[in-house]
Amino acid sequence: MTEILHALKYPFAIDAGGGRAAEESHYEAYIRQLIRQVLMTAPGERINRPDFGAGVRRMVFAPNNPAIASLTQTLIYQALSRWLSTVIKIEEVAVTAEEEKLLITVHYLVIQRGVSRVLNEEVTI
Repeated sequence: MTEILHALKYPFAIDAGGGRAAEESHYEAYIRQLIRQVLMTAPGERINRPDFGAGVRRMVFAPNNPAIASLTQTLIYQALSRWLSTVIKIEEVAVTAEEEKLLITVHYLVIQRGVSRVLNEEVTI
């Protein structure tokens, strides 16, 4: 059975062919977009959900060291567990401070499909 998904692409884009908001129809790409939204949104950034997000970008102004990486790892785990627990189960979050960047690895289980996936993100500090 083919699954039809209608969700806005993240980051927001306009479909060049139709002039409408671009949609994401692939479920696993949609899940990756949701994870990135939680990671990159700072608490207070969304008006109706002021506690949404992990605020990884605010770490740009923090010293880049193992303590900040550990704090970021905890923030990410808590935010993903809170906001996406209906679609994914977090298996592991790893954050490494490397020179001027944070390397983020999220191991998660897509609940609907029962498959494990990995998302790697790099945030420049």
